[in-house]
Amino acid sequence: MDIQSRISQLTAEIEEHNRAYYDLDAPTIEDSEYDALMRELRSLEEQYPEYASADSPTQRVGGHASSQFAEVTHAVQMGSLQDVFSVEEVKAFAAKTRAALAEEGIVRPLFMAEPKIDGLSVSLEYRDGRFVRGSTRGDGFTGEDVTANLRTIRSIPMKIDTDMPFLEVRGEVYMPREVFARLVEEEDKPFKNPRNAAAGSLRQKDASVTAQRGLDIIIFNIQQAEGRVFTSHKETIDFLKSLGFHTIDCTPVTTDEEIIAAIERIGEERAHYPLDTDGAVIKIDDLTQRMLLGATAKVPKWAVAFKYPPEEKETTLCDIEISVGRTGALTPTAIFDPVELAGTTVSRAVLHNQEFISSRDIRIGDRIVVRKAGEIIPEVLRSVSHKDGSVPYTMPDKCPFCGSTAVRDGDQAALRCPDPDCPAKALRGLMHFVSKSAMDIDGLGEKVLEALTKSRMVKTPADIYSLTADRVSTLERMGMKSAENLIAAIDKSRSQPLDRVIFALGIREIGAAAASLLAERFGSMDAVMAASKEDIASIDGFGAVMTDNLYNAMRDERTVSLINALRDAGLTMQYESKVKADTLGGKTFVLTGTLPTLKREQAKAMIEAAGGKVTGSVSKKTDYVVAGEAAGSKLDKANELGITVLDENALFAML
Repeated sequence: MDIQSRISQLTAEIEEHNRAYYDLDAPTIEDSEYDALMRELRSLEEQYPEYASADSPTQRVGGHASSQFAEVTHAVQMGSLQDVFSVEEVKAFAAKTRAALAEEGIVRPLFMAEPKIDGLSVSLEYRDGRFVRGSTRGDGFTGEDVTANLRTIRSIPMKIDTDMPFLEVRGEVYMPREVFARLVEEEDKPFKNPRNAAAGSLRQKDASVTAQRGLDIIIFNIQQAEGRVFTSHKETIDFLKSLGFHTIDCTPVTTDEEIIAAIERIGEERAHYPLDTDGAVIKIDDLTQRMLLGATAKVPKWAVAFKYPPEEKETTLCDIEISVGRTGALTPTAIFDPVELAGTTVSRAVLHNQEFISSRDIRIGDRIVVRKAGEIIPEVLRSVSHKDGSVPYTMPDKCPFCGSTAVRDGDQAALRCPDPDCPAKALRGLMHFVSKSAMDIDGLGEKVLEALTKSRMVKTPADIYSLTADRVSTLERMGMKSAENLIAAIDKSRSQPLDRVIFALGIREIGAAAASLLAERFGSMDAVMAASKEDIASIDGFGAVMTDNLYNAMRDERTVSLINALRDAGLTMQYESKVKADTLGGKTFVLTGTLPTLKREQAKAMIEAAGGKVTGSVSKKTDYVVAGEAAGSKLDKANELGITVLDENALFAML
């Protein structure tokens, strides 16, 4: 293949990966593989500049503004950083930077070293101290307006104590590791890593879904500041911290030795951070020196990002165990000699399915390479060598727990146990039902559930509600006091809201977020059960598979029987919206002008959901007028009648 063709091929491949990573939040390759493609493309363009194009992915940030959200044009470009992968490249960057500044008479410039947060880059705008708009990076020039979703992140201050007329800051939205680990357990199709979980959660059309995801943010830069001048990066970070922002930790360094030591220290500590990092950033501290150094079309010349290689360890595969999930899926799990990875000891990793095992020719007894995907989930990367006499591994065609012949769903790779009475499926279903995100029954762990099923006290989730302290206390290692506490926890769970009951049913593809949307949309279990496919499919985010699974489950005799039994046990079958209907107490509102972040239909829906009424004209019966930019005669009439006028922030405060 000639050079020009290879550059075209690399460009097309990287663009496709950019779309998957930035726009769909569903990467198809690992970061290290992507970095290798970018390095090759950049190297070829440097050697053959005649084939480089202005729209090459090496010249711009990979994301695009989504059509789901209003576009935001960034007044200050939200660029990316130049990645480097070796100590030599870091030293070369430092030497080049020092040489350029030396020409300006500056010697021994001060650098700052800080962790590179692996999340979604966003901008937060404050006008007169109030948060007015938030947006994603997008392509660096145009992003997405995600203000409503960002308002759900508790660590973002809605108001800051400053007399500055305008302040724009940049930060990284992330999902804490423990939140991601919980999400992996709860969702049928979990995100691949915390970064994609954060991006997918922030870019939900329904902000209530974002609110459930436990996102957080770290602020690391000031984009614009009116009314105040800063001289250094450290000064800006200290100022942002004083305003209540969660800020990046930065370390001053000068020499190459100090820079490398800081990178190594961050690398050692990152396993113990509550969030994912994928590198260390080295940047000039002095803001005037940054201006002197300037930037290319894509990256600043005053900073660089050192990317840590993924930690991999070699070990021996001792066995492959088959587990059966609540939906009947047979899942192979690698059991290997324990190794230390990203700060913890691991000895197990899911192998997914036969296709995964065969593609890597993984056999029992192999020397294998393992790592933690997203520094959380252990995974087997490859087989290094086979044990003498080993044979390719083939998954069993029968359920190891009930002996039923496993079946394959259409063209899916997973094998499933079809037996509805399989004890393994039943136990996993019960564990899901009582889990924290479902009915949240404290004290009903796996061991207790196993004992209850073996004693035939519990067969279905509904049986849990017929337990008594006397019966439970007969279990091994279960005294009367513990039994009474368990019964109290079971009774408490009867009042869990409808969305949790729907999620607890364990319907394939219906996760916690989907259950919440169903409860909000239909309002009762009866309405969910009676919903047509068209009604279900009209919910934003419900595709054909989710729709079919829910529709069929609600017509399955076992599911219907379980729901009726849970109803008889006193569980909640009506939904009380999380938005209190009397928040605005029947007050009448009129909307006029253009609001900073809300469209008029959005504001109207929020007011009505909170019990208010929106009319088109101002009269003596009007309680409030919500006025935006270019408000006209309605605002004049409100002032004439002495009606209270609200801006958007005041409306949010009332809500």
